[in-house]
Amino acid sequence: MTIVTLVLPDFLLIALGWALLHLLKYQADFFNTAEKLVYYILFPALLFGSIMRAPLSLGEASTLVGATIALMLCGIALAWLALPALKPQPIIHASLAQCAYRFNTYMGLSLSLSLAGQEGQSIMAVIVGCAVPLVNVAAVSSLAQRQDNRILGELLRNPLILATVAGLTCNLAGVQIPGFAMDTLQRLGACAIALGLICVGATLSVQGLGAAAKVMGWMIVVRLLALPVVAMGIALVLPLSTTEKHMLLLFSTLPTASSAYILAVRMGGDGRSVAATTSLATMLSAFTIPMWLQLNPF
Repeated sequence: MTIVTLVLPDFLLIALGWALLHLLKYQADFFNTAEKLVYYILFPALLFGSIMRAPLSLGEASTLVGATIALMLCGIALAWLALPALKPQPIIHASLAQCAYRFNTYMGLSLSLSLAGQEGQSIMAVIVGCAVPLVNVAAVSSLAQRQDNRILGELLRNPLILATVAGLTCNLAGVQIPGFAMDTLQRLGACAIALGLICVGATLSVQGLGAAAKVMGWMIVVRLLALPVVAMGIALVLPLSTTEKHMLLLFSTLPTASSAYILAVRMGGDGRSVAATTSLATMLSAFTIPMWLQLNPF
């Protein structure tokens, strides 16, 4: 019951977002604007501030980065195994593959704070920051008809990547940020989590089930069941601290981010199937996250 009560507030905020849109008839434009605020200002502030507060050394950071990269590469590989196994239409697979390895950053940073305090959130910020560029490259590449310079440009302008690089650089270089600036970042970060989860709830939809159902099921199984097993294996092999192992496992249990739908639509993919997969994964994670945290061997 303890783990359930820890994760319940996040899902209540997601439910609130759904209710605001569908029951209280808030305008969709409100959530679109709010999500841009979170993405470009509030969430980068949270990432930078959390990474700055993490007691990192170069050796510890490299081990955690290595574990994160290994986990993400396994997720990407498992997503692509659906191609020979299920033989789906290429556009459906390209759209849905990202659902196996993209992750909900808002839930990750919120749950890490609930489970392991400020230390846990700082570690989760490092994990998220390292994974963001890798999953973006994988997702964009699978949907792109051909590689071009715009992919690199988008990555270089990504606010989450910029905040991560700045945070890691300042932390490892020992740069001292004034106390009032860190307090400001902390207040912005507190807004990011609640507002971000409410926006996630507003995007929930199960429309789009059909020909892609088998691929959707494959990606959900990878995202919610296979990756936690992989994370436990990585944590047993690499010399991570106990808290880092807990956070890596928590990170592996997170459902797909709603940004997967945005990317699919923008690049001409199957947006409806991605939206349905993201929504189903988010709802199912209400059961799978407590299950994995309860089975945590560390």
